[in-house]
Amino acid sequence: MGIMTTQAFTSILVANRGEIACRILRTARQMGLETVAVYSQADANALHVKLADQAVLLGPSPAGKSYLLGDKIIAAALANGAGAIHPGYGFLSESADFATACAEAGLVFIGPSPNAIDLMGDKAKAKRRMLKAGVPCVPGYQGEDQRDDTLVEQAQIIGFPLMVKAAAGGGGRGMRLVSRVEDLSDAIKDARAEAQNAFGSDVLILERAVQRPRHVEIQVFADQYGHTIHFGERDCSVQRRHQKVLEEAPCPVMTPTLRAAMGEAAVKAAQDIDYVGAGTVEFMLDPVGNFFFLEMNTRLQVEHPVSEMITGLDLVALQIQIAAGEPLGLQQKDIVLNGHAIEARLYAEDPAQGFLPATGAIDLWKPANAPGIRIDAGIETGGEVSPFYDPIMAKIIAHGATREEARLKLIAALQDTALMGLKTNKGFLIEALTRPVFIDGQANTGFIADNFTAADLKPPALSAIEAAMAALIQYELSRAESRAQAIHVDMELLNWASASAIATPFLYHYLDEDIRVDITPLGGARYTVCINDQGFEVERISWAENAAIFVVNGRRVKALFNPPNPATLQFSVGGKDFALVNQVCTFTNAQEETGAGSVLAPMHGTVQSVLAAQGQSVTKGHRLAILEAMKMQHEILAQVDGVVTGVHCQAGRQIAADTLMFEIEPGLSDA
Repeated sequence: MGIMTTQAFTSILVANRGEIACRILRTARQMGLETVAVYSQADANALHVKLADQAVLLGPSPAGKSYLLGDKIIAAALANGAGAIHPGYGFLSESADFATACAEAGLVFIGPSPNAIDLMGDKAKAKRRMLKAGVPCVPGYQGEDQRDDTLVEQAQIIGFPLMVKAAAGGGGRGMRLVSRVEDLSDAIKDARAEAQNAFGSDVLILERAVQRPRHVEIQVFADQYGHTIHFGERDCSVQRRHQKVLEEAPCPVMTPTLRAAMGEAAVKAAQDIDYVGAGTVEFMLDPVGNFFFLEMNTRLQVEHPVSEMITGLDLVALQIQIAAGEPLGLQQKDIVLNGHAIEARLYAEDPAQGFLPATGAIDLWKPANAPGIRIDAGIETGGEVSPFYDPIMAKIIAHGATREEARLKLIAALQDTALMGLKTNKGFLIEALTRPVFIDGQANTGFIADNFTAADLKPPALSAIEAAMAALIQYELSRAESRAQAIHVDMELLNWASASAIATPFLYHYLDEDIRVDITPLGGARYTVCINDQGFEVERISWAENAAIFVVNGRRVKALFNPPNPATLQFSVGGKDFALVNQVCTFTNAQEETGAGSVLAPMHGTVQSVLAAQGQSVTKGHRLAILEAMKMQHEILAQVDGVVTGVHCQAGRQIAADTLMFEIEPGLSDA
């Protein structure tokens, strides 16, 4: 279906940020609409600001002082000629008050009515309404009597295990799994407090816990003329702390009969509340094919791209068209599912630290570019991930004729994506996609807990081949820098020497281990690499900006890389990300920064002998000490002429890299 234009409004304001704002802005531009972005101080240089025709500063970085200020957003729309507001997801997307305020200001809210938002935003109200409409629901309690005694009494009727849930929220907040009646009171207390803090409401509901279900959702669309259809399902079972990680469409265990039944239930749910726009009806699917209404999200979903990939439809364009008063223009028979799509959410977080969010600069963002791969991102090289918002940075979506084709494409795309400068979950995503349970299409909501241990989430080990790759890349970068500064060097003479070849040492300290790498050029693009006692024959066969391919002992290996400074290398091999510092280079740079008269230890080691004393005159190149490291002896030499004014090392003592060993006052003494 092609993108249609609309005359109801000619400009829209996107009341969001990050990847979803960028995604909406691109479709709006394709539709010929003018666009307005809003931003906080933290997002002044963000990608969504650059993509829009106009941008308006809302306020300070916290969302409560910027992206959640509905009155400022509406004022920005009116002041800049926008006739409609698209809220994206999160922030004000499910605020009935904001939708009402938009209408009162004469603006089109690209979403459902305030009444639908209010009804489906309250789990208790929504469940009561769905039960009345005949939509299958999990047995539970969603009454207005919220006394603790009533909840305890109802829980015993429902039976254990059960879920205690905040009626007003989602995303796992205000939610507790209770397996014993003895734990219920504390769970109610904790859930109430969390719900009040997160949503401003401490109302709870109780539901029988469906153990290890699948999380399956149906995408629905409805126009203002009573036409409602569904676009098939998405399986969002791979979650951690009730936050989705991997999503796919279709669901691996779906049958035509089950799809029809779930689709009919979802359409019934939307029609019962006179829904207009895009919505998602979420269900739990048990192992024997029973499904139960969970909630309805009255907005665009993070995972909407997988539905777009298998239907060929632009859901944002459809949202805008419906909001402009146009008919849906589709019937259920027009929705044909083509192939399979899987989406991976790329988060700024550290899996080794319990998936704690990460912040910092994005030193390099270079996503994969391959057939069947779609990238939805809100970041760019040189950007910043701040601590104020959701840590999702990008989504990588793969489409294939079969599920296995899509899975393999997604793994390859993740491996070929460079996101360097901060911790990410990229390696974890690759691991999840390669677990047998996922390959077999059997993942449920317990997938991560059942298939990953703390040991599985530790930082990756650095293999000898990976260490060799890092050293070779740094060697090549250093050689390129030297050649750029030289008057002329014939390419045929690179790595050629008339005398015996000289080995260049590299020393890395990674996960409490020292790794010594020696590189000996053999001429052209060939090398011998020695790591401790292990040798490799290596040939560089490809070199481009941020990517290189080597053949190591006959094995072809590709590395993505970024050098933030001469000593440090950020690189990725097979989807495993590393950041290594060459201690030898650090030693040289540290001397330059602290002054050539300060002599620092180039690496961890033992001081074998001290050859200079305080007050002694030395010349450049004078031996000051012998340091033993990696089974080799290293001479510590003076870098300037002068007088030794400080000796800070002793023979026989261990010393750490970058430790001050000697101080030399430049200039020879009179003695």
